[in-house]
Amino acid sequence: MEKVKVESVGVDRVTVVGCGPAGAMAALAALREGSPVTVYEKTRFPRHKVCGEFLSPEFVAVAERLGVWGRIRDAGAVPIQRMSLRIGRRVLRHKLSEPAHGLSRHRLDDVLLSSTAREGAVVVREKAVTPPPGAVWAVGRKTVEHGRKDERLFGFKAHFAGPQLDSVELHFFDGCYVGVSPIEDGKTNVCGLGPLRVLRRHKFEPDELLRLSPALGERVAPLRRDGPWLKTGPLVYGEAPESSLPADVYPAGDARAFVDPFTGAGMTIAAITGSMAGLAASRGVPPNRFRRRSDRVLRRTLRAAGFLRLLLAAGWAEPLSRMASASLLFRATRPRLMSD
Repeated sequence: MEKVKVESVGVDRVTVVGCGPAGAMAALAALREGSPVTVYEKTRFPRHKVCGEFLSPEFVAVAERLGVWGRIRDAGAVPIQRMSLRIGRRVLRHKLSEPAHGLSRHRLDDVLLSSTAREGAVVVREKAVTPPPGAVWAVGRKTVEHGRKDERLFGFKAHFAGPQLDSVELHFFDGCYVGVSPIEDGKTNVCGLGPLRVLRRHKFEPDELLRLSPALGERVAPLRRDGPWLKTGPLVYGEAPESSLPADVYPAGDARAFVDPFTGAGMTIAAITGSMAGLAASRGVPPNRFRRRSDRVLRRTLRAAGFLRLLLAAGWAEPLSRMASASLLFRATRPRLMSD
């Protein structure tokens, strides 16, 4: 497919490529600065997507600042008051000092896209776009395969009907991770990932995988799956390599960095880096200065996530969890909120 070349029109108009959470926050931030905005989005919304669908308190803070939180809340976002981590036989619990929320990407992306249009952005439907210098690049992650084939990670997600709790529950077992949390309309999101070697053993059937953890099996037993499993992968964590990014753009969200889902920070990173990118583009801040500033936002989260990933892979997470608390792990993986 031939790419549509978008001509640069200077900082008088901000171009945003991609209108997921990062792109939408970028567009809203630029609009609040008084800049006209054009958004290019190839996907027809609403649509489901493999995602933990967890909106942290930091995400809420960014959405409030950009004037869109009321619409997200009214779309059915469910308050989450508690979190629990189950690592082997060890369970860590934490009451959140501020509530997080759960909302499906099916609902959230639709709200955000309609909000950008309502606030004045021009939305253009194009399948492939070559961005001009100074555009916000929020097109999601680019998969780059490396390492042992049987250790490559794949994600899966489905919604379930049944008893709903006000907590996000994280289950770690056999190299896998599964999160369980409430979303709108009385449903529960079950989203996880696992290495190819484990998924292949269970014929890529997540229903079979959930039974590997007795606690997780007990949790989902009263639930009824409401639709098919969605799958994606392979997943590669960390900052996007510079070689994968167009020159002279502001990368945001997964295009900037893809963090381990167990941190619950993916949507927060999208909101923070998206709003930062929108401000930088509207103010004409050089892209390299934006990238250095976003490094400071991401550094702690990426380092903490990488360290925890190594512990899980080495089988050290359960004994070391006796010396940590859920609140400490939660704080360690939070990206920094920076002032404008």
